[in-house]
Amino acid sequence: TPEEALCGVTVHAARALGLDREIGTLQVGKQADLAIWNIQHPNELAYHLGQKSLYKLVKNGDVVLT
Repeated sequence: TPEEALCGVTVHAARALGLDREIGTLQVGKQADLAIWNIQHPNELAYHLGQKSLYKLVKNGDVVLT
């Protein structure tokens, strides 16, 4: 499912790399790069490939794309 794919590239990937104490989930004290999408459901990320649905991108705590 799209939800499982997102977990695979975030939570599970961080755990596999031994970095789950620093990254992989949104928690106080963890580093986070964050993509905010203009979608209603995660399956739209695959359904609308090539369309510009990214709303904001946050890297190292700074908004780099709006």
